[in-house]
Amino acid sequence: MFKKAFIYLFLFTTALTYSQIGGKYTYQFLNLVTSPRQAALGGKIITLYDYDVNQAIYNPATINREMDNHLSANYGNYYGEVNYGTAAYAYTWDRHVQTFHMGVNYVDYGTFEGRDQNGLLTGDFTGSEIALSFGYAYNVPYTTLYLGTNLKFISSTLESYNSFGVALDLGAIYIDEDNDIHYAIALRNAGTQISTYAGLQEKLPFEIIAGISQEVENVPIRWHITLENLQQWNIAFSNPNRSEQSIDGEVTEEKVSFVNNALRHVILGAELFPGKSFNLRLGYNFRRGQELSIVDKRTFSGISAGVSIRFNKLRFDYSYSKYTLAANTSLLGLTINLQ
Repeated sequence: MFKKAFIYLFLFTTALTYSQIGGKYTYQFLNLVTSPRQAALGGKIITLYDYDVNQAIYNPATINREMDNHLSANYGNYYGEVNYGTAAYAYTWDRHVQTFHMGVNYVDYGTFEGRDQNGLLTGDFTGSEIALSFGYAYNVPYTTLYLGTNLKFISSTLESYNSFGVALDLGAIYIDEDNDIHYAIALRNAGTQISTYAGLQEKLPFEIIAGISQEVENVPIRWHITLENLQQWNIAFSNPNRSEQSIDGEVTEEKVSFVNNALRHVILGAELFPGKSFNLRLGYNFRRGQELSIVDKRTFSGISAGVSIRFNKLRFDYSYSKYTLAANTSLLGLTINLQ
């Protein structure tokens, strides 16, 4: 029954048609990856149901007892002086009340030169954003269906402008224990600005994500397929470098095919030796690969990889993500089992 509902919901959400997603929303930092494991698998993975306390920031339904008393901190240098990081902690109250989760993610945009309309210096300024989340998950009795929610409080400061907002995440994950398959869906960042930067009300980056993963029998690999931005179908744009010009000067823009646009919703990931003390990860984000590629030049945009090593109660994670020829990102993470 849940499998059918999952398929129907996917078909419904992908049938919606809207314009592209870039530059339309505020608090875009909420969509940054939450951990090196997420980044290495291509980002936005919502089907992990294990010890990973970072996972609940993206899908609160994954909050479980294995996360009890786990504390995690992650840090990455994005581009230039932009730094961002996340932290997460989970605590199991008891078997009846189950587990509570708290997470935080922040981004520091660095220092900028302020100038007036004539180009004269007015002084340096900074920008930063932070979100604090509180989550809880509920196991539907006599099933392996889990439902969860995150409540997020968001604060943003850009130069002398400030904004405050709230958002809600809703998630569900169903575990087919016989075949070791996880089905998940998450509705993220449904909320509003309580106070605006300069009187203009802006939308939050609401997103619907669906995913499926399975650990292969007799092979130490778990594969992941994630479908992002299901709240709108058309997320592609024409690359001006691929436009064609006729002899009389008429320009024909690139036509993005149905298949190309569909693939931009897809993220693929795989873990080798999942759940072990040492594992390797690899991912590919189709949308990132298409949007950041350079015409007639191989850039490997969209590819990501990572490694995880556990020493007793400490787990170290690292990921490397390929964006463009000029910029790539690394993310470091440390998880401590405080039991």
